[in-house]
Amino acid sequence: MAKKRQPVKKWRWARRISQGIWLAIFIWLFLAIDFTGSDQISRLYGLFFSINPLIGITTMIASRLWISLLLPGLFFLVSALFLGRWFCGWMCPMGTLLDATHFITRGKQTMPGNPRRNIRYVLLLTILVSSAFGLQLVGFFDPFAILVRGLAVSLYPAFDYGIRSFFTFTFNHGNPAVHAVTEPVYSVLRATVLPFQQMVFQWSVFSGLLLIGVFFLELWERRGFCRNICPLGALYGVVARLGLFRGRRGEAKCGGCAVCRKICRMGAIDDDRNISMTDCNICMECVESCPQGAFSFKWSDRQKAVQPVNSGISRRTFIGAAVTGVALPALHAVQADNRKVLDLIRPPGARAEQEFLARCVRCGKCMKVCVGNALHPAMFESGVSGMFSPIVLPRVGYCEYNCNLCGQICPTGAIENLSPDRKREWVIGTASFDTDRCLPYRGINCLVCEEHCPVPGKAIHYNEVEMSRGRGQTTIVRQPFMRRGRCIGCGICENKCPLTGPAAVQVSSLRETRHN
Repeated sequence: MAKKRQPVKKWRWARRISQGIWLAIFIWLFLAIDFTGSDQISRLYGLFFSINPLIGITTMIASRLWISLLLPGLFFLVSALFLGRWFCGWMCPMGTLLDATHFITRGKQTMPGNPRRNIRYVLLLTILVSSAFGLQLVGFFDPFAILVRGLAVSLYPAFDYGIRSFFTFTFNHGNPAVHAVTEPVYSVLRATVLPFQQMVFQWSVFSGLLLIGVFFLELWERRGFCRNICPLGALYGVVARLGLFRGRRGEAKCGGCAVCRKICRMGAIDDDRNISMTDCNICMECVESCPQGAFSFKWSDRQKAVQPVNSGISRRTFIGAAVTGVALPALHAVQADNRKVLDLIRPPGARAEQEFLARCVRCGKCMKVCVGNALHPAMFESGVSGMFSPIVLPRVGYCEYNCNLCGQICPTGAIENLSPDRKREWVIGTASFDTDRCLPYRGINCLVCEEHCPVPGKAIHYNEVEMSRGRGQTTIVRQPFMRRGRCIGCGICENKCPLTGPAAVQVSSLRETRHN
């Protein structure tokens, strides 16, 4: 009787250390996307989008442009030829968080095989074909976009609100002994993990639920998102299948215990104990858990490496996904232009609408870094294709006059990186007064809008008008008006208007620079 091998867990700990390091880098970069008092923000903060080959390929195809910032992703894609889907198992922050979720919740154990893998290939093909016709869909399904957007506009602001509320409560109701503990802790949190200011976003609940839904899949099936939906993993899988790196099982050693199938988190091992490299994320659990030491990963010659497409999609499914990828841009093309109907305002430096939507991957970074909390994810305001893209909501926040961080942080150049001087001259809209609501036109002095206007020489001026107060009394009221051609549409006047409900001064997209 063959002596059972005692598994050595060196690969497990190496993988966990790698995952921990890259997750720590991701968290550090995410927290660093914030206003720190500096006018500059490093391009390094876009690292995970720069090394994402799916975002790079689809953005360059959709925009018909060569974007050098996205080239590192192609090197990572090529690495799959030699190391398989190592990125998914050793580096991806979404995959690491899903593994941690499974470890904490002890959800449903992995199901042998992967019968629903076709879903991710259909999504990948649809995204690629649609991008070729100018419709960018990657931001709806890419794991980085879902993760960063969900954190930036929902979970992180909620975390910040909870922490601030707790320490506010302890400050208001605690005694000096409590304050001696809580205040230093709060100071440390403010200096490390809490943002510059509390942010609020429209559609934050929806964005958060979308991300939480990815983690809830873990209760149904281990790595359920990675197995069935993730188009980035599908892209790596296609390349890995054509590569030289192969997982092999020594038939003479295998005792048929099926431990490998039970522990495989990706369902990459079939009934005959063969490893599908399109699914395998090189976690090495099968190598370390097999009591007979039957599994190994090696480089093979190309003739042996290329295998029939038994883990791909059928010709009918391929054609259906391609047709869908063509049909979606066509349906989008005949959709009414919501911008003309709803008068949407884009951030300063935004490209022309078609190119902007082709480049924007809906990551939410521009919204997180916005000092004035002006940028928010769109829902249907800009059509289905514009969901989660940034729009300016002046009643909620305003575009800080001296800030150009959104263009610096944009990973794809959908928002141009404007110089400070050029940004101050960039027109995103024009404000106008509703004289039926404006207080000075009703005989009540108020010049809050004029006081806050940041434009040199003021875009808002006023006329002194004598108005009746009744009973023969009069008063001098300063009635504001917009000076022609001076307003840049920053929205601070609308944001600071003291009226409840709609402001008496509102910004429209009139005169925006990108359409001039």
